[in-house]
Parts: sequence; C-alpha cells; structure tokens
Amino acid sequence: MRLAPAASGDPRDVVRALRAAVLGAGPAVALGGADLPHEAPPGTAAVVTTSGSTGVPKPVVLSRNALISSAYATAARLGEGAWLLAVPAAYVAGVQVIVRALLADREPAIVAGPFRPEPFAAAALGMASHVDGARVPSFTSLVPAQLQRLLDAAEHDADVARALRSFEAILIGGQALAPAVRERAEAAGARIVRTYGSSETSGGCVYDGVPLDGVGMRLIDGEVQLSGPTLAEGYLGDPARTASVFPVDADGVRWYRTGDGGEIVDGVLHVTGRLDNVIVSGGVNVSLDRVEAAVRGIPGLASAVVVPIPDAAWGQGSAVVVPGLAAADEPTVLTAVREAVARAVGAPARPARVVAVDELPTLASGKPDRAALRDTLAQNPRA
Repeated sequence: MRLAPAASGDPRDVVRALRAAVLGAGPAVALGGADLPHEAPPGTAAVVTTSGSTGVPKPVVLSRNALISSAYATAARLGEGAWLLAVPAAYVAGVQVIVRALLADREPAIVAGPFRPEPFAAAALGMASHVDGARVPSFTSLVPAQLQRLLDAAEHDADVARALRSFEAILIGGQALAPAVRERAEAAGARIVRTYGSSETSGGCVYDGVPLDGVGMRLIDGEVQLSGPTLAEGYLGDPARTASVFPVDADGVRWYRTGDGGEIVDGVLHVTGRLDNVIVSGGVNVSLDRVEAAVRGIPGLASAVVVPIPDAAWGQGSAVVVPGLAAADEPTVLTAVREAVARAVGAPARPARVVAVDELPTLASGKPDRAALRDTLAQNPRA
C-alpha cells in the first residue's frame, strides 16, 4: 500500500490525510518520521513514529481496523461526543482524537501552535453546542504538563476554570500523572481519566486501570503485556523487532510486550514503571520511576523529573530536575527529597542531587525529554 507523508505539520492537513486513510481509499499516512519506505502493508492507515522518549524512534504500523477498534472501544467506555485536539496531531494521542471525531461524523476542534491555556479555554468553551436542546458531550486528551498549566491558569482565569469543567472526560496519558495534580484537577471540577497505552496499542487502551472492551492484559515475569484488536501490525521494515515485541502464544493470541512492570489487583492494572528505567546503586536495584513518583508527591514538585547520573562511590545515582526552582533552594529541597524517597522506596534509592532549571526540555509530544536532561547533566555535572 502506498505510504504518503502528511502534507505539512498543520493539524488540519493531518485531519484530511487521516480521513482519507481511515474512512476512504487512502493512501496511508506517515506521521512523525522521515526517510520511510514508500510502501506499507495492506490495510495500513498510518505509520506513527514513536517519540523516542525511551529509546530510538520506531515507525509503528497502525491498520484501519486497529484505529477504528480503539476509537469505538473508547466511545463504548466514555460515550460519543465532540473532541478537541490539543496534543500534536502527528503522535498517536492526536491521531486517536482525530479518528474518534471522524467516526462520530464530527470535525475535531483544534488548538494549533504552542500550547497556551487561553486559546485552549476559548476552543473548549466554543464547543458548547446543542442538538434538539441537548448538550453534546465534549472530550479532549492531554499530557500531564498541559493539565498542570491549565490548573495553574484556572486559579486566576475564570474561563480556563470553566473550560476544565466543561468536558465530560479529559484523557490524561503519555506519562504518569502525579497524585497531587489529579487531586487538584478533581478539586477544580475536572473529570480526569488516566489512560495507559502506546503507539503500539493505538494509544490508550487501559482506562483508570481497566482495559477497554476486547483488550487482554497479563503479566509475564512482572512485565505488562496487552492483546486485542487495537495492536499495531509491528515496526515498518523491522521484522526481527516486531517478532520480539509482539510474540504469539500457544493459543495463537498475539501480545504486545510493553516493557513496563506492573501489578494486576482485582482486574485493575497498576503500572510500577519501566523495567529498563532501573539503576544499580551500591549493588541495589533502584526503580527511578518509583523514585520519581515519591518525589512528585512532595508539594511543589509535581513536575520534577528523575534521571540517572554517574556516582563515583555507588556506581550509579539519580538527580531530581525541578523546573521553576531557585538554585538557592536546591539544598533544602534535596533534604526533603531524600527523606521522602527513603520512606517510600528505601535509603539506597535516595537521589544525590537536586538541579534547578528554568523549564524542562520537552519532546514534540509534550513529554519531558529525558535523554536531553541526561546529556546535559553528563556534559556539565554541576549543572
């Protein structure tokens, strides 16, 4: 099947391309990547290149059936309505906002350009439409950093506060949502749904720990694995990686190995973090995702990011990077961080440093660019 690049970075062009790819005769659309082959497997709707936040970017092949299955499963869980696109259209969260809107026979509302609370609020409040006297429910998808910016703005902007309350549900994915941020959102009247998934699962396929209809979930050696009609076909031009990441079990069921650790309690998934985001400090394995969760529970540190650093004494350690912190406050915050992490994770997991920055570098998807932070700290150990 012919694979064509999106006409431009304009989300309206992505909407047009996906309409043709998902609802029409194609061609399939390539998003977020460059120098891809000109052909994709039959039935392909989109090839979405991953953000590279945990490794080398990979072109993920998504079929029409996978995208449609995911969108319909979301509608079955949340209900149908209007969708606001506020995340990048070239990433899977944006693709699914568009597909959900198209399958509901609606154009998605769009917030283009760098994310700012005021245009988001204007677009959200402008979506308040009625059919035969009944309000049409509205939905959107955000990453945690966007939600936090909205919550900060809502404290002094009534329109932003009303916009947050206007959605039937706000899907939050892409990274872990700090409990303090979720509590703020609930206090502000926002209806939050935490989603778990990736490009390889056509976006979020587990909502608040419960899989969507048709999605299977299991743990193998502590790794979360998912199955169902939303799975990608694999990685374009990389059959070996595809076979490794998408194994088929003895019953012929195809699974996706997420690379995340987790627990399933009474049918509810609790993700504990990346299995490869572990350091060995003084001979002790330390999950940096657990460290980060503990740090983000401290008031004022909900946006902090924990990254590994070399440690002459222990082999490996960690640094907590905090946006908006004054450099003079680093020692005080480090004391609080070490105490909190020792209680929650254990003494060997205590971070060695707190680093204040004006703002975090981010990927185009809105996630923190952890690789850039690691490189910066490696090049300038005192940064």
